[in-house]
Amino acid sequence: MANSTDTQIQEAPPPTTPGPGPLPATERDLRWRRFTHRNPRVRMFLIIAGVVALIAGILLWRYFASYESTDDAQIDGHLNAVSARVSGHVIKLLVDDNQYVDAGTPLVQIDPTDYQVALERARAAYAEAVASARAAQVNVPITAVGSSSQVSSAQADVQSAAAAVDAARRQADAAKAQLAQAEANNAKAQSDLERYRQLVQKQEISQQQYDQAVAVAKASAAAVDAARAQAGAAEQQVRQAEGKLAWAQAMLRSASTAPQQVAATKSKAQSAEAAVKRAKAELDQAQLNLQYTNVVAPVSGVVTGRTVEIGQNVLSGQELMRVINLDDLWVTANYKETQLKYMRVGQASDIHVDANGKTYKGHVQSIAGASGAIMSLLPPENATGNYVKVVQRIPVKITFDAGETREHVLRPGMSVVTKVWIR
Repeated sequence: MANSTDTQIQEAPPPTTPGPGPLPATERDLRWRRFTHRNPRVRMFLIIAGVVALIAGILLWRYFASYESTDDAQIDGHLNAVSARVSGHVIKLLVDDNQYVDAGTPLVQIDPTDYQVALERARAAYAEAVASARAAQVNVPITAVGSSSQVSSAQADVQSAAAAVDAARRQADAAKAQLAQAEANNAKAQSDLERYRQLVQKQEISQQQYDQAVAVAKASAAAVDAARAQAGAAEQQVRQAEGKLAWAQAMLRSASTAPQQVAATKSKAQSAEAAVKRAKAELDQAQLNLQYTNVVAPVSGVVTGRTVEIGQNVLSGQELMRVINLDDLWVTANYKETQLKYMRVGQASDIHVDANGKTYKGHVQSIAGASGAIMSLLPPENATGNYVKVVQRIPVKITFDAGETREHVLRPGMSVVTKVWIR
């Protein structure tokens, strides 16, 4: 039926063609309908092409909406400054600019002679301090034992002297009693002698009895003198015993300072130990200073910015060169603030490097806390009358995935184009 219709249509006389000029819309529509009616495949192709174009448009829209891209990005890295930790004369230069070195590789040699001498001096001072500390430690127990013995001996001397004083006083009391007895006997003998003198004058007693009374009186007087002398000697012995007691007490007071002496000895020992620690610290510092004459690479990387030369005198803290760590690179991409709506930490990223045309894989590590303009030397001042709103850029740190930079072909400062897949 379709074929008969087509035949009928083909057999119809062609429409009259008007003169030159564009056809009316109705005429064009009529011709297009006749054309598509005669060629159904064209109509199907057009329908399919429209559907394909719609699907392609949707896919393209989804693709371009699935990432945020910027070419305001560059590779960044750590520029590790290598500085001298000691001052001195450079005698060896072991690397050159753009040379790759491993961590710990010697870079510069500073003359170690002065530091070797300082090390030997520190070793001698440390040995002397150790010897002094040992002697001080030996004196502590000796002083403790000697002080304890002095206290015990002084206490015994005080007790002995006190006993001697008591004995001397008792002897003095006995001598005083004997003196009193001798004086009483002498008084009686003198009274008897006076009576016998009167009786012998009256011849009432014999001369012999009187002579005996005279002898007894003389003996009694001599006994008084002897007793008085003994009493005086006993008093002298008391004074001597009291002097010995005072001396023993003084020695006891002196020995009682033994704890303070022991403490002083211990303090000297502690001071000697502190001196040992100080000398050990100085020895360690001297050893470190000698090690610091060998300047080594802090990290693995490429040497750049070398400013030191052989024969140069460098100071402590002076920068000699820099080592760029090629194993720890990242990308700083300055995205517009309008591109950060759906950007999150951890999203995947493609990093296209202009230098070699390669694309590397990475992910968003962090988003800066402020715009680049705020962190500039002269931040913008928006509180002015001629304020113009400008879309700001926020630095986004993108790190390479593991193993992406193992070839060591990337360098800080290279321009890149980044795509962050936000969907």
